[in-house]
Amino acid sequence: MDKNLFSAAIRKFVAGVVIVGLLLFVPAGTLAWWQGWLLMGILFVPMFAAGLVMMYKAPDLLRKRLDAREGESEQKAVLALSALMFVAAFVIAGLGVRFNWIMLPSWATWIGAVVFLASYGLYAEVMRENAYLSRTVEVQDGQHVVDTGLYGIVRHPMYSVTLFLFLSMPIVLGSPFSFIIMLVYVPIIVKRIRNEEEVLAEGLVGYDGYMTRVKWRLVPRIW
Repeated sequence: MDKNLFSAAIRKFVAGVVIVGLLLFVPAGTLAWWQGWLLMGILFVPMFAAGLVMMYKAPDLLRKRLDAREGESEQKAVLALSALMFVAAFVIAGLGVRFNWIMLPSWATWIGAVVFLASYGLYAEVMRENAYLSRTVEVQDGQHVVDTGLYGIVRHPMYSVTLFLFLSMPIVLGSPFSFIIMLVYVPIIVKRIRNEEEVLAEGLVGYDGYMTRVKWRLVPRIW
């Protein structure tokens, strides 16, 4: 086991838990918020398990997932907007608890949790199918076009899955206002995909043909 990789993964994991916890519970003004704890559980428990699996089975993939240094200037703006969106959505959800704003019913929270966990499972499948997945837009050494499985349905299944992941989060938290904020992710991800396809079409052999074979980018029969 790569001890440096393990240490880096643990640091990022703990930092993520602390940051999300602060963004949720400080604005809420209480720890007695079961939806907040539910989101923390379904977000970080599978994440920890997936990290352990990658640590032993696919350390190179884990290393790529930990590297968030974006080289494309356009993508830096996309990442900044995404971070701002998450901060706003979590803080608003917490403030909704503090000030008793309109909340979604409990059954909606549980449906949101099921959608989130199902999407997490699809996310794991996407990572299994594509060993070149990175958090940055780039063409890697030895990379080839992956066109099987979910990649035979849409060109960017990872983003399709994250769309459901992110939109289910505010539902788990019971916050309709946070859901509205998270809808900003749609134009953000469209912008990221357009730029990513330009990079891949220019630098990845066979990607032009792949775009011809697989028509849909994000959601079949929609876009």
